[in-house]
Formats: sequence, C-alpha cells, structure tokens
Amino acid sequence: MTKRERVMRMSVEQPLWRALAGYRVLTLLYAIGLFVSAYDDFRRPWIAIAFYAVLAVWTFATLPRVANAAACTKRFLAADLTVAVVGILLTRFADSPERVAAGEPTLPSIWTAGVALAFAIKGGWRWAAVASTPIAVANLIHRGTPARDTVHNVLLVWVASIAIGYVVEVARASERTLARALEIEAATRERERLARDIHDGVLQVLAMVQRRGAVLGGEAADLGRLAGEQEAALRTLVSGGLVPVSRVSEDTADGALVRAVEEPDATDAGPLDLRALLAPYAAARVSLAEPGAPVPLPSPAARELAAAVGAALDNVRRHAGPDARAWILVEDEPDEVVVTVRDDGPGIPEGRLAQAEGEGRLGVALSIRGRLRDLGGSAELISTPGQGTEVELKVPKDTEMARGKR
Repeated sequence: MTKRERVMRMSVEQPLWRALAGYRVLTLLYAIGLFVSAYDDFRRPWIAIAFYAVLAVWTFATLPRVANAAACTKRFLAADLTVAVVGILLTRFADSPERVAAGEPTLPSIWTAGVALAFAIKGGWRWAAVASTPIAVANLIHRGTPARDTVHNVLLVWVASIAIGYVVEVARASERTLARALEIEAATRERERLARDIHDGVLQVLAMVQRRGAVLGGEAADLGRLAGEQEAALRTLVSGGLVPVSRVSEDTADGALVRAVEEPDATDAGPLDLRALLAPYAAARVSLAEPGAPVPLPSPAARELAAAVGAALDNVRRHAGPDARAWILVEDEPDEVVVTVRDDGPGIPEGRLAQAEGEGRLGVALSIRGRLRDLGGSAELISTPGQGTEVELKVPKDTEMARGKR
C-alpha cells in the first residue's frame, strides 16, 4: 500500500459521511417521537402518519447514498431537499392552527438540517447556502410570519451548514497538500536511492575513464574528456535537482561548454537559492562546492552574483587556457554570502589589470567589481604569476541596507 493510498483511506470526509448517516436516522426517530407525544393535538394525524412512513422508507433506503461523496449524487440531493421542503409545507395541513402559531416543530423537525449538511459535505459552503435557502423559505411560509423563533432556527441551520461546508473545503485542501507532500517525499527518497547507486557505480567509472584517458593520451584522452564532461553533468543532475531544465551543447568554435538553463521568472521578487543559479557552471573542468542547505538571496542580488561568477569563469576560459581547471566555493555566512572562484592558470602579471582598463577592456572592472559594488558588496582579486588567480566575491544578505550605508 502506497502512502497516497493511506492518505485517501484516512480521508476526513469519511467520518463526516458516517456521522451524517447516523444523524438522519436519529433525527427521524426524534421527529416521530415528537409526533407520537402530541398525536391528540394534530387536526389531521393521518397526513403526518403518511409522511412519516414515506420519510422512514426514504431515510433507510438512501443510507448508502450518504456513505461517500461518489454515491451522493446531485439527483439524490435534489430529491432529498424536495422531501424536506414538502414535509415542512405539509405541517400546516396536518397540525392544528394553534400549534403552528405557537411555533411547534414541523413534521420533519431537525431532520431537515441533515439535508443541508449533505449538501455541505458534498460541495462545500456554496452548496450548503443553496440548500439552506429553500428550507428557510419553506419554514417562513409554514409559519406565515417571520417570528423570532422561526428566524432563529432558520439562521442556525444556515450558519451551521455553511460553516461545516467551509471546514470541509479547508480539510480537502489540506488533504490534497498532504498527499502531494507525501508524493514529493517518496520521489525524493527514490531520487536519493538512485543518486547513491549512480555515485557508487556510474560516476566512479566515468572518473576512472577520465583519469586513464588523460594518462594514455591520443584518442583515449578525447574519450576521457567526454567522460569527464558526462560525469560533471550527471553529478549536477543527481546532486539535488537544483537545475530545473538544462541543455548542454558543445560550442565547437571556441571549445566552450554552453548550458542553457530555464531559470525562475525574472519578475519574481522572492528570494532565490544561489545554488540553483551556480549549478549550471559545474563542468568537467569546473568544480562546484556548496552548502547542503539552500543559500537564499534576494532575486536581483542572486542573479547579479551568479553573473559575476560567470564573468570570472569566462576570464578563466579566455586567459588561462582550455586546460585550466576552476573551482567555485560557496560559503553561507551569517551576514553575507561569499563565493570564491579559483583557477590553476598562469596568473595575471602585475599591472595587467590596470593596462586592460586603459585599453578599454573592462571585464573585471564592470562585469565583476561593478556588479558587486551595486549590491553593496565587494570583489577582491588575488593573482600570483604561475600560481593561478582567485576572485573572492562578497554580497551582504540585506542588500538594501548595504546600499543605504554606502
């Protein structure tokens, strides 16, 4: 038995249907008891006896109809409402005028409330309001005048049935949410199981092929490179499903690995998980190390920081060579998020950045430092010739406050 099946069997509606069936039987017996106790006061008791006979047959014969929502059809509800309204209107012909004027109970008495409750459980508060209206009108016609006790009883049935209908709607929504959560939990567990199997088997084989190919050289090196790229793509896929939709292609013009990712709507003002924006950058020669928990940032800050990381990696590809490796480290500090991009390239000669800015090449100045400055953060570049380059990007979590302090 699956978890979803267990949720459906624990449906909140089933106890309500069982309670409704019991209510209909008990209120039938109550209405008959009231009639028996006041039999001598009725002007035409044979009308009441005929109605109670029909009501008893109808109540017991339709118990299966109030067993669940599927059995409780619209046709049955309409017929049930008709029986209740007819019973109320027949009271003036069966009972004495004095008892009617005194506000004595109608023939079906509180059995009519069960009709409104059936509508409420079946269709929610709107259906309950629809059913309560003709019952209220019939009671007012029976009494002839809107007496206080009649209005009180009418409003009581109306409010109670609508309230129960609303509670049923809320319960159904909660039940659907719970069922969905259990489905997601089951899917997550299955994904984790598959991820473990893939990690223990496929990823290790691909990593071994990559290492052996690099040692053997030639065509084996190309095979190892392809195995490394597939390993990176597969590792991203099983690491937590951070990328919603990803397409990987090889740009043969410059050897760049291109990933087209469907990101969240840019108009979304809510926080974004920075890991989801950085995950597409992971590749055969780019390693991504990130926290196990989400790294939330305001949407503009997360996108700008991810763009700065992309600019840093673009510099690695352009200036460090196609064989250079890069590492991305994400640190979630209490007040800020720190992303470090490091490579093992030849480094940047002293004075080269100033020379590049003088020549109009503003990649580091604008694409990296400019983005971080607009967010109230900072970008620090450390490079030693022959030992690679490290770019440290810092963004405060409260970017609006950081802007105000500048």
